[in-house]
Amino acid sequence: MTDVAASDFRHPRRHVRLDTILRLRWLAVLGQLAAIFVVAQGLEFDVEVIPCLTIVCLSALLNLGVQVAYDPMLRLEPVYAAALLGLNIVELAGLLFFTGGLQNPFSFLFLVPVLISATALPVRLTMALGGLAVACASVLVFFHLPLPWDSEDPLVLPPIYLFGVWLSIVLAIGVTSLYAFQVTEQARKLSDALAATELVLAREQHLTQLDGLAAAAAHELGTPLSTIFLVARELEQTLQDNSQLAGDIKTLREQAQRCRDILAKITQLSSTGAPFDRMPLSTLIEEIVAPHRDFGVAIKVRIAVAGAREPVGTRNPAILYGVGNIVENAVDFARTTVEVNAWWNNDTVEIVISDDGPGFAPDIIKRIGEPYLSRRRSAEESENDHHGLGLGVFIARTLLERTGAKVSFTNRVFPDHGAVVQIAWPRQRFEMSEMSAESAS
Repeated sequence: MTDVAASDFRHPRRHVRLDTILRLRWLAVLGQLAAIFVVAQGLEFDVEVIPCLTIVCLSALLNLGVQVAYDPMLRLEPVYAAALLGLNIVELAGLLFFTGGLQNPFSFLFLVPVLISATALPVRLTMALGGLAVACASVLVFFHLPLPWDSEDPLVLPPIYLFGVWLSIVLAIGVTSLYAFQVTEQARKLSDALAATELVLAREQHLTQLDGLAAAAAHELGTPLSTIFLVARELEQTLQDNSQLAGDIKTLREQAQRCRDILAKITQLSSTGAPFDRMPLSTLIEEIVAPHRDFGVAIKVRIAVAGAREPVGTRNPAILYGVGNIVENAVDFARTTVEVNAWWNNDTVEIVISDDGPGFAPDIIKRIGEPYLSRRRSAEESENDHHGLGLGVFIARTLLERTGAKVSFTNRVFPDHGAVVQIAWPRQRFEMSEMSAESAS
């Protein structure tokens, strides 16, 4: 079975394009200019225009300088992306200082840079940006210029209200950022796991295609080898027994015959359907189980022969990998025995894989099949470095469900112990040849 490690797809470092950050900063500059213009000219409030425009212009000059100096498609190191987002927080704090502090309704924009960081940057940098935003908001509670307002009817907010605004900003930063981080992380895990699934299936498909190429090569090579064999035999008959070339011609004829025999076996395997094309359920199970018999765990295969004809299905790489991965997990966690039971009728084909290990932990049994869900063994068993129920089970379940199977995970009923995995197909879907192959591609 193809082995794909989770570490091949999980990227501990995240990179954001410079163009993305610059677009957000330009949007902030335009929004700030619009807000200053509306308040100063439209509402005719007394705004500290010069300091505010100075901050906005400095931000615009920094954007322009970075855009000219660096390729916008450059993927920033997380620390540099966090620095630009932190600068957004400081610039916003400066603007709020001249426009009323937390009395200004735009104070909730502290949330935006932290939220962006939660979706694109590592946790430690997001926490640092969140701390910076909270610190700036805390300072603005005590130090700020008056809120631009009608001088004849000044707005005076009680301290308890300002404390509520500060608290709501802090909670919004924490809760929203945590939620955004979890959603993004789950989406990233799912995307990486699906990429791993496609890679595994592509590798298995390539192996299957090699089988077909071998059969085609056997067919194409048959004619020239027959010609070589006939010419060698004619030369052998015409040469004298004491000729120096007689021995070499005989060796050439024997080796050509040997090549013909090998190619005949390959062609015969392809024409009978095993292992290149189609195989009965019992043969498929034996091919899956065979690589796992030499690991000190007894594997018992029981085929319940029913009245119906034994199902014959395509040698589907998705089924071979999916069932094989589940058998491998069962062998990893079993104490002494793994059982593979199969039965069928006119409507259903079912394979049940069980072991006598500890079984599925109650806290993860409902989440089995999610990518990167892992159950670690105890310290005594960790020397073998087995980590089950992670990316491999997700890939196996995804591939099997693509072939029309329904996969369920349970534990044996007490006092027995161990895990049970049930895989059931509609018989018609299992026996489909071309369509089954297409569903796995």
